[in-house]
Amino acid sequence: MARAFPAVTLATLGLAAALAGCAPGAVIDKLPGEVGLPAGAPARPATAYQYPAVHDMPPPRSATPLSEEEQVKLEKDLAATRDRQAREATEDPDKKAAAPPPPPKTQAAKGPAKSPTAKKKPAEVIVVPPAGAKANP
Repeated sequence: MARAFPAVTLATLGLAAALAGCAPGAVIDKLPGEVGLPAGAPARPATAYQYPAVHDMPPPRSATPLSEEEQVKLEKDLAATRDRQAREATEDPDKKAAAPPPPPKTQAAKGPAKSPTAKKKPAEVIVVPPAGAKANP
């Protein structure tokens, strides 16, 4: 009798644990409103959520990637915009309002026009670390 008690207790606890994890969602849905879900809870969807297929590949991109020249030009534009915004943030707003706007740039000020077919290797390439990378101090 003394040995049967721990075995029966372990069997009962094992059965209770197995039954507790079977399907709590179906049991909760069948309970009355004051015991089951709260009054303002949304209804469960009729069909279960369909997870995306793991091996399905997305369709090919319609846009082509940027060339090296376009990347360099874009990086220079972004750096110029960043510098301009930093300069504007540190300037006094009263001085900025009183200053006349800069004259517009003309084609003659830039120099002779370059042909779009002439390809030139970029002189300087800016290396941007990947997102989340931290520099060592």
